[in-house]
Amino acid sequence: MKALLCKALGGPEDLVIEEVPDPAPGPGEALVRVTVAALNFFDTLIIAGRYQVKPELPFSPGAEACGVIEALGPGVESFRVGERVIVHLGYGACRERVVAPVSGLTRVPEGVSDEQAAGLSVTYGTSLHALQDRANLKPGETLAVLGATGGVGLAAVELGHAMGARVIACASSAEKLDLAKAHGADLTLDYSQESLRDGLKRLGGEAGIDVVYDPVGGAYSEPALRSLNWKGRFLVVGFAAGEIPKIPLNLALLKGIDIQGVFWGAFLKREPEGHAANQARLLSLVREGRLSAKVHGVYPLEEAAAALGILARREAMGKVLLRP
Repeated sequence: MKALLCKALGGPEDLVIEEVPDPAPGPGEALVRVTVAALNFFDTLIIAGRYQVKPELPFSPGAEACGVIEALGPGVESFRVGERVIVHLGYGACRERVVAPVSGLTRVPEGVSDEQAAGLSVTYGTSLHALQDRANLKPGETLAVLGATGGVGLAAVELGHAMGARVIACASSAEKLDLAKAHGADLTLDYSQESLRDGLKRLGGEAGIDVVYDPVGGAYSEPALRSLNWKGRFLVVGFAAGEIPKIPLNLALLKGIDIQGVFWGAFLKREPEGHAANQARLLSLVREGRLSAKVHGVYPLEEAAAALGILARREAMGKVLLRP
């Protein structure tokens, strides 16, 4: 079978496609033929050796995929050959076939496409965990989303809208903000034209901002945190800008702010029942048409470098997918 491989740490252009042996499922595992694999921003870091997860070389990038079960290992009774499933691996999905523990599989219901399902776990899973489990976002509250058209950002916009929040989408161009508005944003802020602090103060109004969703970091975090109202919640999701900000903790003291870390990967391992419930809710929302699970583009495995480049340059507006 074909596999996209990282054989030496570096950039997307250093990845290679090679033939590797087909895997076989062991006890409690399933062999899944991958129809679509999803890429995330952190894949650009993993292949460079700059992420907290450091797989042994060689490895395939890609944390998630959708596919069809082709074989089951001994002892598996909860799934059947031929079922469509979401596979969450952490890495290793960018190949024609993968083996995964059945505990890492989720059935895909009718009415949800392979492309929607492939990119649902990480981005929408992260955003639902952040908004629901960490921030306890309530209907009528105001949510500000930074990087609002990246993978997790657009997911947060859609989920915030579905949860009944007033959503302020923040991004760096009018084109990106048009996309956010089409996916549920009530208000938009172009921080290439107006300072983030001033814009959030203007749009937040007297009530202010209840929750900030920050997957960007860098120079954007502190002004966004300063916009929060009394007992606001600041969600630390990631650092796409490349710099981990140093937040003055007196701001948290003076406003009674909660600074909440959002590590979806740890949540997945530590609270599997909560993760399963979240997956079910996400699939239900997609099936009902309340989440689009928007796809930026689907690329062949041979164009993986170009696809990863879109993520590295923060040009993605939705999920970037590979078709093996």
